[in-house]
Amino acid sequence: MAKISGRLEKIKPSVTLAVTQKAQELRSRGEDVISFSAGEPDFSTPEHIVEAAKMALDQGKTRYTPVAGVPELRQAVAAQSEEVRSVGCKPEQVIITVGAKHALYGFFQAVLDPGDQVVIPTPYWVSYPDQVLLAGGEPVYFETTAKNNWILTPQDLEKIAGPKTKVVIINTPSNPTGGLYSREATEAITEKALSMGLWIITDEIYRDLIYDGAKHVSPLSVAQDGAERVFVVDGVSKTYAMTGWRIGWGIGDPDVIKAMSKIQGQSTSNPAAMAQAAALAAITTPADFLPGWVREYKERRDVIVEGLAAMPGVECVTPRGAFYVLPDVTAVLERMGGGVTDVDLATLLLEKALVATVPGSAFGAPGHLRFSYATSMDAIEAGIIRVGETLAKL
Repeated sequence: MAKISGRLEKIKPSVTLAVTQKAQELRSRGEDVISFSAGEPDFSTPEHIVEAAKMALDQGKTRYTPVAGVPELRQAVAAQSEEVRSVGCKPEQVIITVGAKHALYGFFQAVLDPGDQVVIPTPYWVSYPDQVLLAGGEPVYFETTAKNNWILTPQDLEKIAGPKTKVVIINTPSNPTGGLYSREATEAITEKALSMGLWIITDEIYRDLIYDGAKHVSPLSVAQDGAERVFVVDGVSKTYAMTGWRIGWGIGDPDVIKAMSKIQGQSTSNPAAMAQAAALAAITTPADFLPGWVREYKERRDVIVEGLAAMPGVECVTPRGAFYVLPDVTAVLERMGGGVTDVDLATLLLEKALVATVPGSAFGAPGHLRFSYATSMDAIEAGIIRVGETLAKL
């Protein structure tokens, strides 16, 4: 058997992708599976964006581009960042990547040395720890709670950070909680992290999906001294329903961008030329469709939260962003008997109720399940009935 690099011994496969694949396998066998597992919009990419990609193909834009992205797109990203974050941004501060995940990966590879610690608030998106490990870093976790709106406070950071700490991750709105940092919370954690000499990597891929009159505030917008140590991750996947187009970007210090470009040049090279053309169309034309999408997400959110919260043993807070809920099912697991985990419950729901969810333990939140409401209202209503009936039988 081939010997695989020891670097991979600590790396776990993506649970979200595994659950989605299992649900697809059941569907292929004719099973009526309702999936709450996928973290992608169920809307189609807007037609004018698709047309921009077709035009790019017709114009022969099928060749290599500059490694860091075409100049027009880097300029457009810089201009958009200035508009939404109220901070000056130049194209040399932007790198276009193969999805937002690739921007995160490139940053960790460029900034971390072996043994450097990265503070990761839990619950966290599944790829953060493994990307840190692949870069030779050490994830350090701090548990946040629903009672505190899932935020990391300055006091929390003081408790967990040490002499080896180099980076803290902020994800607002959050996957998997939908939690959103208020302006006050953002200002507080940003000031503390920068005063400690830390890097802040702020994952803002869901910044346009916010409800109830709340506002997204970027750490970059409120940073005072040390703003050059704030690195923004963003992209088109969630806002424009472009997950499969694989276009994201990083915004940060030009030296970091150069280092990431070096890494990208020796790995993926540039993102696809026609996908960059589509992304350019997306961010330079009015997103007239977005308010309607957000209203629909909110309606779905309200239905799924109400349905889950009504189930005995399930606690579910209302998220203010993204399209996920993370109900606490600890009481359900206790009712099922000793040793039963959220993984067991997710497996039972998939096999017995034909409902796909993601175990919270994949996000550093054992005793929870993640439900994505980026699916139709009909699916949500039917899925909640199935989950409720299954739990009632336990």
